[in-house]
Amino acid sequence: MSITATEIVLPGTVEPEGLLTTHRELAAPKPGQALIEVEATGVSFAEQQMRRGKYYDQPAFPFVPGYDLVGTVVEVGSPADAGLVGKRVAALTKVGGWASHVLLNSADLIEVPAELPADAAETFVVNGITAWQMLHRYAKVRAGQTILVHGANGGVGSTLVQLALAAGVKVIGTASARNADQVTALGATPVDYRGDVVAQVRALAPNGVDAVFDHVGGPGIVDSFNLLAPGGTLMAYGTASTKDDTGNSRLPVLKLFARLLLWNVLPNKRSAHFYNIWAGQRRASTFRRKLTTDLTAVFALAAKGDLRPQIAARFPLTQAAEALTLAESRTVTGKVVLLPAQ
Repeated sequence: MSITATEIVLPGTVEPEGLLTTHRELAAPKPGQALIEVEATGVSFAEQQMRRGKYYDQPAFPFVPGYDLVGTVVEVGSPADAGLVGKRVAALTKVGGWASHVLLNSADLIEVPAELPADAAETFVVNGITAWQMLHRYAKVRAGQTILVHGANGGVGSTLVQLALAAGVKVIGTASARNADQVTALGATPVDYRGDVVAQVRALAPNGVDAVFDHVGGPGIVDSFNLLAPGGTLMAYGTASTKDDTGNSRLPVLKLFARLLLWNVLPNKRSAHFYNIWAGQRRASTFRRKLTTDLTAVFALAAKGDLRPQIAARFPLTQAAEALTLAESRTVTGKVVLLPAQ
């Protein structure tokens, strides 16, 4: 089968309107590969950083962005994978997802429940894996605890809120005042991030919180750590506060690593971690097993209705520039989704 794929290419450090729409013929899948017709892909913070050349380990320009996707298997390269044909699957790609068709390793595909539409499932791929692993594999939250989620209206943030509530955890969530109602609708207690966050959180949790999930980094990470109760855990998973800084893109991350390491060696009865979804990928079988287990658990909750997909907006793939602009505006709740078939 010969397929001509439509792809969105990031040619360099450009504004969103500098994205290019190209077409490329894909070869038939090799043994161990599957050809996916992409039904939904998304705009995450990673793509926002990549267009600035500031994502920690992004490839050299030009490349096709797209951190994750959901689609249907249309062809496989191995008879052993024939059962995949026609199935809706999800995949974590890091790059390459902004396309109408992609070739992926069959072992990297995770089946999507029939109850979940493609756009709904898309909101839970990278966001769901990230939130689930931080909550349950690292912070190990327990029912009755209280956590603080920064950016509670965002893609990862809104998923964190819902997963925590499903586990019986109380959630305080930072957001702008205009997004407070959305945070309340998710089930969290909103805190205005433009105000005195420490005072607001202390008023709600005088003894501190059991975990903080911080994608912002920068100087505010100190407040996040200081808001922890004894035995609490700080999960840092980004440096959004430095997204517009010039200079070495790795320096903010390295500074954050150093600070977290220092906190962990000091006798303070609290812990601090940096979450990287790709940690452990050198052991491919273990890495894939964890991704499959965790995303399957998230999908199961979504299929039951315990998680509600937070779709900020839907755009055709060819309107990726408009989608990226909206995602970067920080005015929306949830994830901006690209639909290649539109």
